[in-house]
Amino acid sequence: MKFNTKTRYALRTMIEIAMDVNQRGILQKEIAKNQEISEKYLDQIISSLKIAGLVKNVKGKKSGYILAKDSADIAISEIIRAFEADFIIDEKNYYDENKSVAAENFWKGLLEKIINYSDSITLKELGKIEMHSK
Repeated sequence: MKFNTKTRYALRTMIEIAMDVNQRGILQKEIAKNQEISEKYLDQIISSLKIAGLVKNVKGKKSGYILAKDSADIAISEIIRAFEADFIIDEKNYYDENKSVAAENFWKGLLEKIINYSDSITLKELGKIEMHSK
């Protein structure tokens, strides 16, 4: 499974916002600079994160961004699902009478492990990992 660039940048963006300790909100241009993402591209990412209910503006347009809920309540899978529509286990994708059942079971099992892992890690936990690695 390959995650698209928006998904990878969204995770970095969410970590950046979560690590803003003063909670006054971090400006989009700061995120863009810190994460080396163009502001135009970041605008698309933040828009999707807002639609998914993961971030919000502190005081409206031209203000900083904060998390829409506590970082301990945001599973990494929520961020992924905001950008990867097929990040679900859909039985239809695995059932075809002309396919090998063993191969189907392998791919389904692998996706289940990836989903379960991303469901089990929160943004707060990931932020701690990030801080310890610097």
